[in-house]
Amino acid sequence: MRRMPAVAGHFYPAGAESLRSMVSGFIGKSAPSRPAIGVMVPHAGYVFSGSFAGKTFGQVDVPPKVLIIGPNHTGYGQSLAVFCRGSWVTPLGEVAVEESLADKIVRSYPRLCADDLAHRFEHSLEVQLPFIQIKNPQARIVPICLAPVPLHELLLLGEAIGKVLAEEPDPVLLVASSDMTHYEPGQLARQKDRMALEKICRLDPEGLYRTVSDEHISMCGVVSMVVMLAAAKCLGALKGEVVCYGNSGEVTGDQSEVVGYAGVVVE
Repeated sequence: MRRMPAVAGHFYPAGAESLRSMVSGFIGKSAPSRPAIGVMVPHAGYVFSGSFAGKTFGQVDVPPKVLIIGPNHTGYGQSLAVFCRGSWVTPLGEVAVEESLADKIVRSYPRLCADDLAHRFEHSLEVQLPFIQIKNPQARIVPICLAPVPLHELLLLGEAIGKVLAEEPDPVLLVASSDMTHYEPGQLARQKDRMALEKICRLDPEGLYRTVSDEHISMCGVVSMVVMLAAAKCLGALKGEVVCYGNSGEVTGDQSEVVGYAGVVVE
C-alpha cells in the first residue's frame, strides 16, 4: 500500500519546494558526513526540532537501506508493528519499503508482525523521511512502530534485529526516533536528559531504560532507543556521541515548560 502523509502541513511544510528548502537548510554543509551504525533524532514539528534532526542527519552517510524505529503515540495497531509492503509518500515523493529486509525482520522475532494500522497516523517515523530523501533520494526503508513493552522484550527484539542486519551484505542505517523530557522547566529537563544521554553514549540500553523509569524522564521514544542500542551492539558499535541538544524554549523564548531534543550518532 501507499502510506500517505499524516502530518504534512502540520509538522512540516506540505509544499515540495518549501519542504526541500527547509530540510536542506537544516542539514547544511558544515560537517562532512561519515559512516554510522545509527542515529537518534527528534520528531517534533520542524520549527522546534528540525534543526536538531538536520544537524544529526547531516553528519552521517545515509546508505540505500534505512531502518526507522519510532514509538507509537496513537495507540492504533499491533504493539510491535513492521510496515512490510509498498511505499511511504511525502511531498518530496515516494520512499519504497525494502520488502525483503522487512520480511527477514518480521521472521526474526515471534512478536513482530506485519501491520499497517500502527503506522497510518503516526508522526514519529514520517517526519524523518524528508531528511532521508534529501540525503539519499534512492534510499529504501523498513519502518517499525513500537508500543511500550517490557525491557526484556525490547532487548530481545534489538538483538534479533542486530543479527539480521549483521547478515546483510551492505550497511543499514538505524534511525531511532525520540524526543527527550516533556513539559518541564528547561534546567530540570537538561539535568534529566543528561542522565539518559550518558547511558546512550555508553551504549547501555538496559541502563537507559531503568534511568528513564527511575528518574521519571518523559522520553517518549525510549523504546526505540533501547532497541536501536541493543541492535547496534550486535553490529559492533563502539560509542555514542551527542552532536546537539536543546529544547523548545529556544524557539518560544519560554523556558518554564519545554520539550528536550537531542541528536546522537552511534558509530
